[in-house]
Formats: sequence, structure tokens, C-alpha cells
Amino acid sequence: MLITRTPLRITLGGGGTDLPSYYQEHGGMVVSAAINKHIYISVNRTFTDDYFLKYSQLERVDKVAQIEHPIVREVLSIHDIGPSVEIVSTADIPAGTGLGSSGSFTVGLLKAVHAVQRNHVSAADLASEACEIEIDRLGRRVGKQDQYVASFGGITRFDFNPDGTVGVEPARLSADTVADLEQHLLMFFTGYSRAADEVLAEQDRKSKDGDAEMIDNLHFVKDLGLRQLAALEADRTDVFADLMHEHWLNKKKRSTSMSNDRIDHLYRVGRDHGALGGKLVGAGAGGFLMFYAADTRRLRAAMREEGMAELRFGVDQGGSTVLVRE
Repeated sequence: MLITRTPLRITLGGGGTDLPSYYQEHGGMVVSAAINKHIYISVNRTFTDDYFLKYSQLERVDKVAQIEHPIVREVLSIHDIGPSVEIVSTADIPAGTGLGSSGSFTVGLLKAVHAVQRNHVSAADLASEACEIEIDRLGRRVGKQDQYVASFGGITRFDFNPDGTVGVEPARLSADTVADLEQHLLMFFTGYSRAADEVLAEQDRKSKDGDAEMIDNLHFVKDLGLRQLAALEADRTDVFADLMHEHWLNKKKRSTSMSNDRIDHLYRVGRDHGALGGKLVGAGAGGFLMFYAADTRRLRAAMREEGMAELRFGVDQGGSTVLVRE
């Protein structure tokens, strides 16, 4: 048996500029943090001459082409480690909650099949191959940050260049600033979730059409992300929090599907009860609402009154890793 563990992520700045429709023309920049909530992929040899998959559904098929799960089918069409194989996916957090689970799943599965084949693969190559599968082969309208932060871990700046290359630079954050973020960034589940490629469809279409308002919005987000990174590297988490609020106001202009009345209400409640700034983690339209709170007890009490469940988390420094090999 072999098991991989791959982190989920939160975006700290520049989200949305990692889509090809934007970075191929203008270059993108995202600051992302891997968190200690994970997707686990286990691969086990069986005595039956087939492929047995366990995720939110069960599949037992004779050939790779018969697999319904698109990512598993694409990965195994490239790296066929079967038949007589069982692949099981479990996760700390459900899919569709804005934490990059699809990218983490792809990275974790690739990490597992490479390990089964005893191939050494770098974090950069792992991320690149995951992007190729999701974006190029499956045609999903998603960005590249999820696959890269899942592979590398930590808090990292990713530069997405027009030629398709990706620059990777660990953020220069002090231990005190990382601890501050882990203490004061709070996430609450809104109860709403949609696939990221659905939410990003409008942004992708407008970017491809050269919509000036959308392009200017993403330029602003990229610049704001650089300012957020500078604030964090200067140990100014208060400035970072203020910029989160600025990002919230701007992101709502990007698409009509970025928020809704309930989420807007929750954001106002948060701001009235100790939150300096906040954002929806991921593409928008639901998932987790993340706040930076100076007064965490006051904010937690207010969110409990609203019936919101909190997800407590920390930073994962390791990226995708082989956890068990027997």
C-alpha cells in the first residue's frame, strides 16, 4: 500500500490572475498558502483483474477508458499502474469549498502513481503535469495556483509568465508573522459551494474578449496582491487585513456570481464584530468566508450566532508527500 498526503490551500493575494486567459497576455501573480487540511490518496494492489476506485462514488471497471472520474481516467491513461489496483481518495474537507481540492487531488494522485512506478518527480514537474491534465487535457477553466501550492507547500509567491513558465519564490515571512496569521485568520463555512470552473467562466470569457473593465480589475488584483505580500514581509498584518477589505470590494465587481445576499450579510456581521478585512476563499460564490480578526473571540461569537461552522487551520510547509509506503 502507498498513501500520499497533499495540502489544500488559501489564496492570500492575486487570485484570478493565474488563468491562462489573463496571464498569457499580462502575466499573473498569486500569493498562496498551503494549509494543514489534506487530501489522501491510497493505492493498493488487489487480486482481482480490474480497477477499483473509491471516492464520493464507487467504480469497478475492466479498462482505464471505462473510468468515469475524469482526472483518474486521464492520469491512468498516461501512467497505467493497473489493473489489479485499488485507488481510494479521502479528504479532510469536502470538494467544492474553494480550497483548491481538484488541484490537490490531481497532484496527490500523480504523486502516488509516480511513487508506485518509482519515478522521482520534482515539485515543479508534478505541478506542471497536474496543470496539463486539468487545463490542457480536460479543458477546465481553472488557474494554476492550486496545483503549484499543493506541490510546493508553504506560503509562496507564484509568477505565471506569458510563455507558460512559472516562477516560484517562498514568501519571506517571519515566524511571528506566520504565527499571527494562524491566530487571526479565521474561516467559516458559508454552506454554499460551486465548481470553480463554473464561477470563473464569466471572467475567462471576458478576459478572452479583451473586456477592458475585467482586465483593469485583474490588473488591480495583481497589484493589490503585491502590496499584500509586501505588507506581510514587513510584518504588517494590520495593513494586510485592510487590503483584504479592499480586495473584497473589488472582487464583487468582477462577476455577478462572486457573492450573494447571505454572504454579503455575513461579511457585514464580521466587519461589525472585530474583522478588519475578509474574503471568500477560492473563485467565489460560496465555500469558506475568511476574515482577519483583531478580536477573534468577538468574531467567533458573532459567527456562532449566525450558525456558522469554523474551520481551524495552520500552514502546511511540506507540499505533497508520500506518507506511507509498504
